[in-house]
Amino acid sequence: GMLTALSNRIGDVAFLLAIAWMLNYGSWNYIFYLEIMQNEFEMLVIGSLMMLAAMTKSAQIPFSSWLPAAMAAPTPVSALVHSSTLVTAGVYLLIRFNIILSTSWLGQLLLLLSGLTMFMAGLGANFEFDLKKIIALSTLSQLGLMMSILSMGFFKLAMFHLLTHALFKALLFMCAGAIIHN
Repeated sequence: GMLTALSNRIGDVAFLLAIAWMLNYGSWNYIFYLEIMQNEFEMLVIGSLMMLAAMTKSAQIPFSSWLPAAMAAPTPVSALVHSSTLVTAGVYLLIRFNIILSTSWLGQLLLLLSGLTMFMAGLGANFEFDLKKIIALSTLSQLGLMMSILSMGFFKLAMFHLLTHALFKALLFMCAGAIIHN
C-alpha cells in the first residue's frame, strides 16, 4: 500500500502543478487554450506535467512497480484499485489532453515508454505463478497498449479500448474470484 501511495503522490504533485500553471491563462478551461497555444512553451510544460501524472496513475514503465504490488491486497481491494481511479485516470487524462501529445515530442516519448511497458508486462506474466499478479500484469500490458494508441493520435480508439477493457476486466475478476474461492 505504501508503494502505491508514494508513487501516486508524484503524479498528484505533477497534476497540481499543471493546474497551478494553467491559472496563468486566467481560468482552468484548458480546452479553449489547447488549439491556440499548442506550440507555446507553457503548453509543453503543462503537457509534460500531465503526461507525468498520467504515467504514474496508469503505471507506465518508470512507475510500474506499484500495480503488481497492489495485487497483494485482498481481492475486493485489488479489484477497486484496478477498476476505479488509479489505472483508468491516467489514460482518461491523456485522452482529454490528446492535442498536446500529437503536436510535440511528448507523443513519441510516450510511445517508447508504453511499448516498453507492454513488453515488460508481457514478459513478466510468462514467468508468474500467482493468478492475481498475472491479472495485474495483463492490466499493465493493456494500459501500455492504450497509451501507445493514444501516442499515435487515435484517442477515440483508446477510449473505446478503455471501456471494453473495463468490462472484460470486471468479468476476469469475477472468474478469478470464483477460482480462488473454490
